[in-house]
Parts: sequence; C-alpha cells; structure tokens
Amino acid sequence: MSPQQAVAAVVVLAAGQGTRMRSATPKVLHELGGRSMLGHVLAAAAPLGAGTTLVVVGSGRETVEQHLAAVAPGARTVLQEQQLGSGHAARVAVDAVPDLEGPVLVVNGDAPLLTAGTLESLVAAHTAAGSVFTVLTAEVDDPTGLGRIVRDGRGAPRAIVEERDATAEQRALREVNAGVYVADAGTLRRVLAGLATDNAQGEQYLTDALAPLVDGGAPVAAVRAADPTDVLGCNDRVELAARRRTLNDRVLDALMRAGVTVVDPATTWVDVTVDVAPDALLEPGVQLRGTTAVAAGAVVGPDTTLTDCTVEEGARVVRSHCEGAVVGPRASVGPFSYLRPGTRLAAGTKVGAFVETKNVQVGEGSKVPHLSYVGDATIGRGANIGAATVFVNYDGVAKHHTTIGDEVRVGSDTMLVAPVTVGDGAYTAAGSVITQDVPPGAMGVARARQRNVAGWVRRRRPGTAAARAAEAAGHEGAEAADTGADASE
Repeated sequence: MSPQQAVAAVVVLAAGQGTRMRSATPKVLHELGGRSMLGHVLAAAAPLGAGTTLVVVGSGRETVEQHLAAVAPGARTVLQEQQLGSGHAARVAVDAVPDLEGPVLVVNGDAPLLTAGTLESLVAAHTAAGSVFTVLTAEVDDPTGLGRIVRDGRGAPRAIVEERDATAEQRALREVNAGVYVADAGTLRRVLAGLATDNAQGEQYLTDALAPLVDGGAPVAAVRAADPTDVLGCNDRVELAARRRTLNDRVLDALMRAGVTVVDPATTWVDVTVDVAPDALLEPGVQLRGTTAVAAGAVVGPDTTLTDCTVEEGARVVRSHCEGAVVGPRASVGPFSYLRPGTRLAAGTKVGAFVETKNVQVGEGSKVPHLSYVGDATIGRGANIGAATVFVNYDGVAKHHTTIGDEVRVGSDTMLVAPVTVGDGAYTAAGSVITQDVPPGAMGVARARQRNVAGWVRRRRPGTAAARAAEAAGHEGAEAADTGADASE
C-alpha cells in the first residue's frame, strides 16, 4: 500500500436481488439524496484510498455495471453467478485478486448512511489493535432482523449470530452487526474458504468468519459506531423513505450550521451533491438536485425545484422549475417560470411569470416579464420582450436561432420566426409576425390593417346581450363606414 492508502482493497457486496423492494431496479441502485445506495457506499469508502475497489454483482448485473461505469469507472466488478450468501460473495471477490495483501474493507452495498468518518475510525481501530478481523457494530433500540454480537465476559467478541439462528438469550442482545468488516487479506481468504452452510438458509455467512478465528486464538475486534444510524441498511420502500429523510436531515443540519438559512427543513430537500453558500436563503418547498450551486445572498423558493443549476450572488428564484440553467447575479426568476437546459441569464436580468426558456442567453439587464416562450436565442443588453412573445424556433424538422440586439423593444404578442435578427435599438409592433430581419433602430411591423365593420352586431347577433349593449351606446343604426366591407365578416 502507498502511504495514503488506509486499506489495500474495498469489497462492496452488491449482488443480492433485493426482493423486498419489489422493483425491476436492482436494490443498490435505488436513489436517495442525489446518489444511488451503491454510490453512497463508494463515496464513503473513497477517502480510504484503496488501491482496488471490487463490486460483487449478480442480480441485475448489466444495469449495475452501467451505473458503475458512470459514477465509479475505476471500480472493478466481480460476478457472483449464484447468490450463495455474503461469505460466498466475499470469497468470489478476494479470489479475483489472488495476490491481494493488506487490510481489506468489506461492506454491504445497501448502507447509504455510512460516512467516511465511521469507516476511517473502524480502520484506525483495526490497525491500532493489531487485529486480523474487525467488525463494525452498533447499539440499537430494536435489533429485530439483525445479526447479534456475542461477547465474552471480558467484552471481547466471540461470534456473530443471525437472528434466525439465535437463541432467545442472544435475541435479547441489542448490539448488532453493521455488515462492515476490515480483515487481513490472507486471513480473510483462508477463513472464507472454510465456511460451512449448516444454517437456516443453507448459505455461507460472512458473519461465520469470526467464530473460527476466535477459536484459533487470532486477534479479533468489534468496534461500535458512534452513530448507530450510520449502519442502517435498506431493504424495502418504507426503509428507503426513512433513510432518505435521515440523509436529508444531515445535509440540512450541516448547511444551517455553515450559515445557510433553511426556513422549513421539513419541506426542503437538498442532494448531497449540491453546494449552498453561507447567507443563502432556502424558502419552504425547495428541492435542490444534482450539481446545483447556490451562492451567498441568493434566495430560492418558496416551491422551487432546481436541477443542475447555478444561482449566483443576490439572485432570486421563486416558484419555478429550472434544469441546467445559470441565473446570474441579482437576476430574478418567477413565479411559475420554467428554465430549461442551456438557459444563461446575465446579471440583473428578469424572467417573470409563466415564461419558458431553452438554450438562450439573456444579456445584462434584459427582461422577459411574462407569458412568453424564448428558445434558441441570444438576447442583448437592456432588451425588453413584451408579454405573449413567442420565439418560433422549430420548423418541424430543425431548430433555428433568433438574435435580439441591445436595447431592443419587442412588442407584446410578437411572433419571431427564426432564423431572424432584430438589430440594436429596434422595435417590433405589438401583434407582429416577424419573418425578416429588423435593422438597428427600425420598427418592424408585420400585421394586417384593422377594419371596423359598423353595425355588424345588430345585423348578425340581434337580440343578444352584445346587441343590447351596442344599442344603449347609441350605435344601433350605424352603417358600415367602409362601403367595401363585407357585412358577413
């Protein structure tokens, strides 16, 4: 091992079917807090600097391998063709690296609350005690379903007994196996080769590795986790929801202690991959996902979801949904805006109520106040996009770009049919359909001349409320001023 390596290898057991999840998705790939359960385990083990990371796969092998290629390309998978127990899975892993030497960490892949600190403490205790096999344990209020740690009169571990094989006295114990072990590679290989299957499941239990080492006088140890929630596994959807809440509480506690204001932690969800700076404010109903980053002084929410977004200093996003967007300093978004990938808002911009944007750059100080769609466009500085403007970017086959210059005023209900450019300082008249470039400083007008057909309501809608209102206004007998007007219009 190099000086930076606390262990020679990490072995993650991830081959189980997870039948209690009742899911087509492999259990270890169920997500919480922005990572899969397997991803959380790998992240906790990463600071140990292992030279080799082995993930034992079986059920859903191809899906797990694809996931690992994306999140941990340096990890190596080892196939457990038949799921014959945790001991068999660990044996498959160590046999795959026959020259492996030094401490090996073995951990279950369904323990998403494990922390790097807990694993580092376990490895440090293992090394300090000169142990060949050390198990992580926890003291819990309800040990139902978990393997019990049996100690002798001096407190030394003697065995790990699965609940289905335990006596009534052993079931009363509250110290349980966490499913995390550190063992000398040679010792682990030797003891795993001798595991029997004389138990209720007919499987090779990794937990059975402790007893023969104790009987042989080998130095073993059991280390209690400081926080018992660190070692909680996840076997069904109910437990997944509980682990998700615990993880989110940890994230929010850390943010608040670092100086972030979280108005209502019960309704605020932040992935572990998110970065929120001190003095940011998260209102109720906020969800921050993926690689989102929120800068100091920014306000997010209420009722806002940001995925892979950047919100810069002093910006505000309220009641909006944003993906892959950058909200610049002091910019304002919402309420009820939808910022799609590729949206880039410069400093001091405004994207208001019921606006959708996609693949657009909005220049400093420009505004899209309300009821508009802006797609595949570049908007210069100080421009104003009137209400109900649509950037018509798709012709049914390809997308096209619209360019709006500096200090442009786009009138309400304008259709900008791309590709088209509106030059610096230009205007478009309300209700126009702009299909040709508008030169700088010009007014683009593209609408039919209005004609009023006098007396149309009296003739075509007699007896209606509209006709009575017109009669009361004194226009009931007016004839068409435009003699060429068609009264049927």
